[in-house]
Amino acid sequence: MIALLDYGAGNLTSVRKAFAALGAELQTPAAPADLSSVSAIIVPGVGHFDATCALDGHWRETIRARLREGVPVLGICLGLQWLFDGSSEAPDARGLGVFPGTCVKLVAPKVPHVGWNSLSLIHESPLTADIPDGAQVYFTHSYAAPVVDATVAVANHGQAFSAIVERDNVAAVQFHPEKSAEVGLKILRNWLGVHALQTHHRLP
Repeated sequence: MIALLDYGAGNLTSVRKAFAALGAELQTPAAPADLSSVSAIIVPGVGHFDATCALDGHWRETIRARLREGVPVLGICLGLQWLFDGSSEAPDARGLGVFPGTCVKLVAPKVPHVGWNSLSLIHESPLTADIPDGAQVYFTHSYAAPVVDATVAVANHGQAFSAIVERDNVAAVQFHPEKSAEVGLKILRNWLGVHALQTHHRLP
């Protein structure tokens, strides 16, 4: 089972539809204990970083434990930011700290950053297999994560920021793959194929 976390900040319906198009069914755990048997975890999210406080100590401890066991985790949009140390949007809300650094507000003439933008690939990754440099994906956010060693692709909106990060069994995207047409579906397909083989889904 692939778990799709619902902490009150995610666009769960569109994420489910995208994965369903790839033959993968997602289920939403009601409690941290439900993560004990999942084969992969997806952390979606849109909106204010403070919403991540709903992922309290029990959720955090369980997710960390599953990470140590090698369970794949995918963060989407706010889910990517939560995997960093935190965000200046909500200084008292801690991120999971898988990736170092603090997310900050974009410095650009127009914020939030809403719409299509190009990916600049800076490291090879199975997640971006067959994705061309400059591919267009759909963003909607005001805060962004710094470029770090684990950054696979960057985008630019007034400043360069991490668009895709990946290390070991943890991957995350700042954009919305479920709204990014064929490129987004390809990235999700790559994640299913490389990071979530335990799901035993037959991929198209």
